[in-house]
This record gives sequence, C-alpha cells and structure tokens, in this order.
Amino acid sequence: MTIDSSYFVFARFFVGFIVVGMSLLWQRQWIKPVRYHYLIGRTVTNAFAVLCFFKAVELGSLAEANILNMTYPLFVAVLSWFFLRGQRDGKTVAIVIVAMIGIWMVLFPEEFHFGIANMWGLGSGITAAAAMIYLNVSRRYHDSETILFFMFGLGSLLIYLFFHQAFFIPNLHEFAFLLGCALAGIAGQYLLTFGFLYVTAVEGSIISSLRILLAAILGPLLVNDPALPLAGWCGAVLIFTANVVLALRRK
Repeated sequence: MTIDSSYFVFARFFVGFIVVGMSLLWQRQWIKPVRYHYLIGRTVTNAFAVLCFFKAVELGSLAEANILNMTYPLFVAVLSWFFLRGQRDGKTVAIVIVAMIGIWMVLFPEEFHFGIANMWGLGSGITAAAAMIYLNVSRRYHDSETILFFMFGLGSLLIYLFFHQAFFIPNLHEFAFLLGCALAGIAGQYLLTFGFLYVTAVEGSIISSLRILLAAILGPLLVNDPALPLAGWCGAVLIFTANVVLALRRK
C-alpha cells in the first residue's frame, strides 16, 4: 500500500509529541505557555509548511522540492521587513530580487510550465518563512519544550482531523519508514528550535541552506530523480548565494 504524504507528516508530529512528553516527565517540568497566539501561529504555519514539502516530494523531484522549500530565508527577509522592525534592511530587497530570478529558473528551466509539485514546493517555502517568524518571536516568551509541545501535539491533531482517511495500520516495513522519517524530522526540529536561542530569524534559516546543493546532487544518486538542467542548477546557485549573502549581512 502506498503511504500518503500526510501520513508521514502525522507520524512525524505524533512521535515528536511522545518524545517531548517523555522529556518533560523525565525533567519533572511542565509547559509554560504565555502568548498562545504565537504558539498557535507557529504550529499552524509549520504544519502547513511540512505538509506542502512532503506533497512536493511525493508529486515531483527531491531536488526541486528541497530547493523551493529552501527559499524560505528569502521570504523571511521580506516578512521581517514588515513584522520585525529591528531586522529591517533596505538592501535585502535587491538580494531578494536576484534570488527571485533563481526561483524562476528552477520553476521554468526549459519551458513555461508550472507543475502542481512546484506549487506545493513554493508554498512550503512561503509558509515555512511565516513559521520562522513565529518561532523567532515566540522564542522571546517560551522555552523550547513549550514550543515543541504545542507544535507536535496540536500539529498532529490538525493533520489527523483533515487527513485521517489516508491513515491505515502499517505493516513492519511501512512502520519502519514512518518511524525513521519521524525520528529524523524530530531531531531536526529540536536542533532548529534550540538553535534560535543564539541566532536571528534570517541567520537561523540560512544555516540549513546547503540542503539546496546537497539535494540537487544526491537526488539523482539516491532516489533516481532526473538531474537538474543547467538553468535549474543556475537557479539553485542563485538562491543559495542570496541566502548566504543575507546571512552575512545579518551577522
């Protein structure tokens, strides 16, 4: 049986909720929510971003999904201009415009054709940027356990409510895929959330930008994805370079 992408997202959030709950019990502490709208905003935008990314991988190529998902630092820079006054920088506009050219080259490398997979990928980048903004602001009022508790717990509930019809009892092989994907995603979320203790919204987003080039290289090697055309590679390099320049400027 084919595992729907929403099932992978649910497994990621549900296992994460269990891990966070066990961590809280082990440390004998409880969550300390203060600004619920920040926690809920982070949860909803992150859940939608993860779902969009998994849909992009399911319907398209691994490389394009990762490249378009990693446009979120650019959208963070744009959203920061409007919502985080302390992180405004007029020169970022020119950098983002250059990066948009790169996004266009990835979306339309050979001919004008905007596939549904690319729509999911770009959607994951935009919503992930909003999730990063919420994380950056929420981190000022909440500890990591509180943020992760809401993100995994409420996130798994939302995915179940909207996509439970795609869930089934997995066999051993399917369970191994679901659990492996969930644990890898949880580890990434923990590192990301704790990392925002020390970086700004843009800097924290840039750290993972190498995934753009790694996905373009490893996609054809690991999962037999079609190799990126020359225009796609040029677009990926432009996006990666813009992310790095933004990080250096913020630093």
